Order: sequence, then structure tokens, then C-alpha cells
Amino acid sequence: MRTRTWPTVWSALRLVAAATITVAVVAQFITTVRTAISQDRDVATTIANFFSFFTILSNIVGALALLAAVVWFWMRPHHEQREPAGVALGLAAATSYLFITGVVYNLLLRGYPTSDDHVAWANEIVHVVAPLFLLLDLFLAPTRRALPWRAVIVILAVPIAWIGYTLVRGPLVIDPTDGVAFWYPYPFLDPNGINGWGGVGAYVVGISTAFVVVGSLIVGVGRLRTRAPRVPAPA
Repeated sequence: MRTRTWPTVWSALRLVAAATITVAVVAQFITTVRTAISQDRDVATTIANFFSFFTILSNIVGALALLAAVVWFWMRPHHEQREPAGVALGLAAATSYLFITGVVYNLLLRGYPTSDDHVAWANEIVHVVAPLFLLLDLFLAPTRRALPWRAVIVILAVPIAWIGYTLVRGPLVIDPTDGVAFWYPYPFLDPNGINGWGGVGAYVVGISTAFVVVGSLIVGVGRLRTRAPRVPAPA
């Protein structure tokens, strides 16, 4: 993996992964909108709800981070062996978000009844394939840059902002599928459930803790891996 061709091979794999994630998100989006139109649902609310799922947001972040890394690799000066700090932070954030997305879905949400706009193959890509690839990228990508520990704070900021957005928006939205006077993307963030706000609060604390732990581990792995150069200098 320290050969001169390995960085090029991995960059190509990143491009394929970014394209695969994008195709899955777009396919699910098209199906969701078409279903809303065919069933005379509020399309604007349906679109807003679609982009309110953390799964969708984390996959978009993942695809953009991978694409940014590919663009940097092919346009970089030959002496640069590590990705810029911004690209590295994007990859670390995407890895954290997708890892937790995959764990939460496969442990807590897999098996829940699916909606009538469910695209099974796209669902597996965004919940399984994308998290696994970003995890492999953490350990195998030869161009990852070490990040300072304060990067964990930046990684945590996005899910905290998303939780705040979700809890504020939830009671203001009429569910376009059944007309209920609230909408939350995941049942564990719905205060109208059996556990009420206490249950939501517990999940928020747990999710925040998970992001701190996972983000710290990902930053730590990156720091350990980049102690020695991985990309051979050009001849």
C-alpha cells in the first residue's frame, strides 16, 4: 500500500464511492418526490423532510468530502503528500457521521416498517456501503492528514445544530403522509412518543456522547496513521 500507484488507485475508488453515494441519494429523492406527487402530498414539505434526515445529510457530506479529496489529489502540487486541513476535516466529519448513521440504523431502526417510497438498494448504500467505505478510507487512504484534537468540536457542531433544527421544526410541520400535526425524522427524537421529552433528552445526550467518542477515535486514528509519510515522493 506504499507503492507509487496506491494513492492513484485509492483516489479512483473514492471517486467511485462518491458517485455511488450520489446515485443512491438522487434515486431515493426522485422516488420520494414522484410518490408525493402521485399521492397528492405536499411536495415542498416532502422535499424539506427528505433533506432533514441525518442519513441524507451525512451521505451528502460524505460524497462532497470524497469528491473534494479526489479533486485535490489530481490538482495538487507534486510535493504535497497530505490533504489540506479543510479536506481532512470534511473526511473526518463524514466518517464520524456515516459511522454513527450506520450503527444507529442497523441496531435501532432496521426492521422498522418502510415507507411506500422506499428504495431498497439505495437504502443499503446510504446505511451500509457508505459508512463502510469511509471507515476503510480512515485506515487505508494514503493521503489523510492529522487533525488537532479541537477538530472534534467542529465535528460535533453539525449534529448538535441538526438536533436543534429537528426539535424546533418538528412541531411546526404537518406530516404530508398522514396529516399529523408534527413530523420528526426518527422516532427517538419524537417527544410525542411513549417516553416523551425525557426519552428525547436521553437520546440527545447519548447521541452527543457518541459523536464525541467516535469523533475523538477518528481524529486519534488519523493522528496515529500520519506519523510517517504514506505517499511516496515523486521521482
